[in-house]
Amino acid sequence: YSWGGGVGCLPGYRPKPIGQADDGSSRVITVVFLALLIDLLGFTLILPLLPSIMDYYGRTDDGIYRTLQNTVDWFSEKVGVPEERKYNSVLFGATLFIVSLQLQTNTHLPGPFTNGTTQTQPIPHMLCLGLMASYALWAVSRSFSIFLLSRVIGGICKGNVSLCTAIIADLPSPSQRSKGMAMIGVAFSLGFTFGPMIGAYFASEPHHLHVSTNCLHFFLLCFLVTFRKKKPEIEINTIFVDYTNVFFLLICYLGLQNLKILGLVYFLYLFLFSGLEYTLSFLTHQRFQFNSMQQGKMFFFIGITMAVIQGGYARRIEPGREIKTIKRVSENTVYRLEKYLFAS
Repeated sequence: YSWGGGVGCLPGYRPKPIGQADDGSSRVITVVFLALLIDLLGFTLILPLLPSIMDYYGRTDDGIYRTLQNTVDWFSEKVGVPEERKYNSVLFGATLFIVSLQLQTNTHLPGPFTNGTTQTQPIPHMLCLGLMASYALWAVSRSFSIFLLSRVIGGICKGNVSLCTAIIADLPSPSQRSKGMAMIGVAFSLGFTFGPMIGAYFASEPHHLHVSTNCLHFFLLCFLVTFRKKKPEIEINTIFVDYTNVFFLLICYLGLQNLKILGLVYFLYLFLFSGLEYTLSFLTHQRFQFNSMQQGKMFFFIGITMAVIQGGYARRIEPGREIKTIKRVSENTVYRLEKYLFAS
C-alpha cells in the first residue's frame, strides 16, 4: 500500500523490506546529484543578471518588449500600483515569472517515462540538448525577442529536475529514497549558493559559461548515467481479483486523495518560491541599487542558509517522520510569528 495511491495499489505488488537497500542506489544518487547540480548551476547563473539585462533591452526598440511593458502598465493602473519605476520593474519581473511558470507546468511530463525503473532513457539527453540550444540562442541574441525565445525553449526543456526526482523516487529502499531526496535538496542549495556568484563574476560573457556547463551536463549523462537495466520491481498480475475487494478500492481512493493534497501543497510552495526568486533581484536592484555582484552575494547567503537547513537538519530526519517534523516546525513558526505580531 502506498499513500501516493500509485504502484502500491497494483495487484501483486510486494514492497521490499525497509532495511533492504539496493546495491546500485548509492551510485544512482551520486550521479543524479552531480547531474542536477550542474543543471542548477547553469540555471541560477542568470538570476543576478536579470535586472541589468532588462535595463539593456528596455533601451532598445523591440515590439515584444513594448507589448509586455504596456501589459504591465495596464495591470498597474487596474490594481492601483503607484507609478514608480521600482514597482514597474518588479511587476515586469513577475510577468516573466508567469511565463516561466506556464512553461514549467510541462516539466513534470518526463517523470512517468522512467517506467518505474532506474534504467537510462534518452529523455535526459534530449532535454540537455534543448537547454544547450536555448543558451546558444541567448549567446547570439541582440533583441528581447530572441532572448525571450531562448527562455521559452529553456523553460520547455527544464524537465531534468522533475526527472531526477522521479529517478530517486523509484529507488527500492525507503532509506535510500530519503537520502536521495536530501541530496536533491543539497544540490539546490549548492546551485543557489555558487550559481549566482559565478554568473556575477562572468557577467561579461555569461552565455559561454552556460553552454560549457550544459555541455558538461550532457556528457555526464552520456558517459556516467549508465543505470543498470533491470526488470521492474513491480510485477503486475493479470488477475484482477483485488479490484473486486471493497477495502482495497477504499485504500486506493484514500491514497489518491492524499496525493491530491500533497500536489496542491507542492504547487503552492513552488508558486511562492518561484515568485520570490524572480522578483527579489528586481526589487533589490531598484530599491537598494544592487549590482550583479551584490545580488550574487545575496543569493550566496540564501544558498548557505538552504545548505545548512538541508544538510544539517532535513537530512537527519528519519524515514516516516517527515509529516511529524513538518507539523512541529509549522507550529513553532506560527507561534513565533504570532508572538512577534503581538509584540510589535
